[in-house]
Amino acid sequence: MSATILIVDDEPAQLELLRYNLEKAGFTTAHADNGRAAIDLVEDMNPDLVVLDWMMPEASGIDVCRELRARSGTRFLPIIILSARGEDSDRALGLDSGADDYISKPFSPRELVARVKALLRRARPALMQDVMEFEGLSLNPDTMQVERDGDSVDLGPKEFRLLSVLMERPERVFSREQLLDKVWGHGIYVEDRTVDVHMSRLRRALNKAGKDGVARRDIIRTVRGAGYSLSRQN
Repeated sequence: MSATILIVDDEPAQLELLRYNLEKAGFTTAHADNGRAAIDLVEDMNPDLVVLDWMMPEASGIDVCRELRARSGTRFLPIIILSARGEDSDRALGLDSGADDYISKPFSPRELVARVKALLRRARPALMQDVMEFEGLSLNPDTMQVERDGDSVDLGPKEFRLLSVLMERPERVFSREQLLDKVWGHGIYVEDRTVDVHMSRLRRALNKAGKDGVARRDIIRTVRGAGYSLSRQN
């Protein structure tokens, strides 16, 4: 499953190196070049993990980490701090500020990717599974196959991605803005109504009667004024 990684670094060359290696490993990326913009982006796009440089303008990586940990919505957001400061006291400060991991520069891109994957396996296990399952529904991100109660479900690319996002965190309500960022990409202008149209198509495909002719329960919950979620009770 393609997790979304927010990269925060004010050095263009370093940011590009991180972006290239993370996307090569199959991740979706977004970026910010200062701490304050990073906090705003986390709020807007709800990334799965943040790779955060320590030394940045407006707000340091330590400041960003502390602020994210102080907010209920990002208290458990996986965070990796990157820094040229490699002393034990620096590492301790980074971890005490709330970072889940601390990588000293210079570092191997392969090591960074490995640590990102390891942290996601602990913090977001559903993202790293070969097949995601929920209430008789299964989704294979590699083959793009979806089944419900053993019957194949045909989905378009956008509907498949919407379902993937919802299955990553069942019961969590995703706003239309968050779904737009994750499925269409951050900064891409698409009307909110577009999400509703594709969600309606997804619903029809999932609720289509199976081989036994029995209509299926709607597992997509619409929360008025908030967004959508996968729900065990609907």
